[in-house]
Amino acid sequence: MPRMNIREMKFSKVYPMYVQKAERKGKTRAEVDEIIRWLTGYDDAALEREIEGESDFETFFAQAPRIHPNSSLIKGVICGIRVEEIEDPVVQQVRYLDKLIDELAKGKAMEKILR
Repeated sequence: MPRMNIREMKFSKVYPMYVQKAERKGKTRAEVDEIIRWLTGYDDAALEREIEGESDFETFFAQAPRIHPNSSLIKGVICGIRVEEIEDPVVQQVRYLDKLIDELAKGKAMEKILR
């Protein structure tokens, strides 16, 4: 089976996994949403449309109102790769989001997650 390109993955298919990961560790959907809104600039209504829609990650990030200027402060390893060294901007943004959700699930304080 061929591997799916991360750019082509549907945000609406991955979002429930973010929520499940957070909830397994005692965190909430509201906290996941706060992280996504911080990173992308989506408001509540626009984020809900994306959750219910069919946008792939490339479109999700391309249509984001603004990527937070402090996103470049996100450092660390996700899936064995340092996020700050990823050259493809879309893949880097997806991995930034993955990293932030991981930090939430590990119990990091929200004010530290939202740099």
